[in-house]
Amino acid sequence: MRIGAVIPIRLASERLPGKALKEICGRPVIHHLLDRVVASRHITDLRQVVVCTTTEASDDVLVPAIEGYGCSVFRGSVDDLIRRFADAIAAHSFDAVIQADGDDPLSATEYMDRTMDRLRADPTLDIVSATGLPLGINTKSFTRAGMDKVIAAYRTQNNDTGFMHFFTKTGLCKHEEIGPVGPEHVHDTARLTLDYDVDLEMFRRIFEALYRPGKVFSLTELVQFLNDHPEIVDINRHVSAEYWRRTAEKLHLEYVASDGKLVTITH
Repeated sequence: MRIGAVIPIRLASERLPGKALKEICGRPVIHHLLDRVVASRHITDLRQVVVCTTTEASDDVLVPAIEGYGCSVFRGSVDDLIRRFADAIAAHSFDAVIQADGDDPLSATEYMDRTMDRLRADPTLDIVSATGLPLGINTKSFTRAGMDKVIAAYRTQNNDTGFMHFFTKTGLCKHEEIGPVGPEHVHDTARLTLDYDVDLEMFRRIFEALYRPGKVFSLTELVQFLNDHPEIVDINRHVSAEYWRRTAEKLHLEYVASDGKLVTITH
């Protein structure tokens, strides 16, 4: 099985333009995320990690940042993230991929490994996703066969918001969830995804405390730090309602079910 990783990123953003290249501890945000992805024991070559960006000129500056790290870049559809993923997976001949989001620089390496371990253990599965972790920590692993099922059925081409629902909420793919290994990986209120200036401030505070060059700090260390410093969690707490409101407004996905009917997913 040829395994890779796909990470969707584009620099255009209404709320925080260019966020993937914002600096934390003297490095761009995307490099901190790549640290975590390449630390997976399923990744044996940096080039297996593919940042899936767009053909827009605004994303040109992303390319040297990724290639300078040693990872791969695939440029594809601007709005159709499903097509961008499918084309990248085909271009690299991957049989299965780890998927982490470009907005989530603290994506958990531990659950990249756990989801891919489970996917490889059961050939009937199309996708395994982590659940029950703080927002911005969960990752997924899915097969090319699962990708093919989604490509055949999806109809909404503007699918950046909620794209993973095609895999997990349609019945198109055989899906399994895995939960936290224990309470040391659980935090009920932390919001660890990068959308606003206050999110960037929170990430800077976390990395300034825990980051050490050449070492990826664990999810256990992160959760313990947040429990010990509730003021860090409070930095971006006030934008949570706005975040979920915007997500609900933008989520509108259509696909063709097994009975041939057109079905719509909304939040």
